[in-house]
Amino acid sequence: MSPLFGSRKDEKPAQDTPAARDEQEQWFLPLDTRDYLRGLFGQLKQPVILELFTRPGQNDKFSEFCGKLLRDLARISDKIEVRHYGPDDERFREAGIDFTPEILVSPDRYKLRFTGAPAGEEARSFIETIMLASTGDSGLSQPSKELLATLKEPREAKVFTSPTCPYCPGQVMNGVRAAIERPDLVSFRYVEIGENSELADRYNVGSVPHTVFNDTLVALGQEPEVRFVVELVTLKSAEEWLKEHGAALAAPEGAKDVDVVILGGGPAGLAAAIYVVRSGLSAVVLEKQNVGGQVALTPVVENYPGFPAIAGAKLVDILFQHSREYAEVKELTEVSEVKLGKRIEVYTLGGEVYTCRALVLAMGATWRQLGVSGEQKFFGRGVSYCASCDGYFYRGRKVAVVGGGNTAITDALHLKHLGAEVTVIHRRGELRAEKHLQDSLVREGVPMRWNSVVTAIEGETAVTGLRIKDLVKAEESSLPVDGVFVAIGQQANSDLARQIGVMTDEDGFILVDEGMRTNIPRVYAAGDITGGIRQIVTAIGKGTTAALTLFEDLSKRGEV
Repeated sequence: MSPLFGSRKDEKPAQDTPAARDEQEQWFLPLDTRDYLRGLFGQLKQPVILELFTRPGQNDKFSEFCGKLLRDLARISDKIEVRHYGPDDERFREAGIDFTPEILVSPDRYKLRFTGAPAGEEARSFIETIMLASTGDSGLSQPSKELLATLKEPREAKVFTSPTCPYCPGQVMNGVRAAIERPDLVSFRYVEIGENSELADRYNVGSVPHTVFNDTLVALGQEPEVRFVVELVTLKSAEEWLKEHGAALAAPEGAKDVDVVILGGGPAGLAAAIYVVRSGLSAVVLEKQNVGGQVALTPVVENYPGFPAIAGAKLVDILFQHSREYAEVKELTEVSEVKLGKRIEVYTLGGEVYTCRALVLAMGATWRQLGVSGEQKFFGRGVSYCASCDGYFYRGRKVAVVGGGNTAITDALHLKHLGAEVTVIHRRGELRAEKHLQDSLVREGVPMRWNSVVTAIEGETAVTGLRIKDLVKAEESSLPVDGVFVAIGQQANSDLARQIGVMTDEDGFILVDEGMRTNIPRVYAAGDITGGIRQIVTAIGKGTTAALTLFEDLSKRGEV
């Protein structure tokens, strides 16, 4: 999707007259964004009413943002109508407005609330909500629709977000789609934590996306669609429920047959898809969350050839759009089982089945944990593994970053620039991060705790401090902090691989030969899941190698 709030300045109008200049200056959205939205809004069907509620003295700059944004949207399409209410209006009280700014989307048909300005990452989910409200089509999968059809009692889902969180829009759209599918019983509320800290504190939000179902069940992180709907309907954790009932969610109409199934939509998986299809084979990419993997969470990438400096999310968007020109890429699609046979069978939690001749495992790696007391207890309440997701929450507060590699120092700089008071804790006497990152850390004056490890994370209901041991002096001390960001490496997402007999090393990374072959014929692995040097360029190289190797192997067997 094109950026909704681009940085390109408006071009000069064709006629440079005073009237034309006045018209140009009155727009809030840049020209390229308006052009994009004008084309998109051509698909609107039913009119969409946007009700904006503001209260003077409460989040004024964000209320102004919403007013200008909605005014432009209404000017772009005559199918969008904006109504603005203040605290003296009866509609303000009738709608039960407690925090502003707040936007209700098509309140005549749906229960959709955006509490806080839909800026940053959430701009796209707001625009998508308008589109869905106009068409009336939730876009949910058949299994999700069938689950929602069983609902007999009202449900409310609140999703707490930040404008820098790349995972939040996916979770927001889960809630929006459910509310559009069952407008009679499901209501959805988006809450931006920076503008609504009182509401965020009330629900103990310390990490985003943070979802609350009916004020009873809490879910942390982005979820696949079916998992979200299961929790919304049952008000129970979906983990065990899906294991017991996942296969019964829907009877697949028939297995979808492709030459290659690629598990994982990071750089390795996306590169593999491009090269598989360019070799004349068909492919599908199945990604459990959003495409991009760790890259999407990196504020700035400065070591990717051809881009001296580029936002991780922007680089992911480029890779995503390129790969989609070749192969189908399915996000939020969780694989539950793989069966080996003459054809490899891949089953998803949503009830889909794929059969293929070759399988590429590119599920990447996840954050390694400290393994100290308090880490599990305070996850989402001061303990985080994603500075891009949760850093916004800690502006003006004290935080620690644990680690000494590129990720840790990048996170520390990102948090510093957001306005957090940062301390880096590293178990060695020197950093492993690239020199330019170390130099930036020195320039920013970020304090270091050298030769130190965290032994405990302390607090009552949220993180209040760390216990730190100095490995040289063998002394322990306390460091008061509001949050701790852990960046001490990764562990492979190889559970599914081990279930089918793929060999791994002692750390769980998949063992491969120079062609990315595993010990099982027709099963290949690429990217961070194979260990070694874990950089974007090496992941892309491994994905490319896997694709070319599998084509060569299938050719030798006479299968292509």
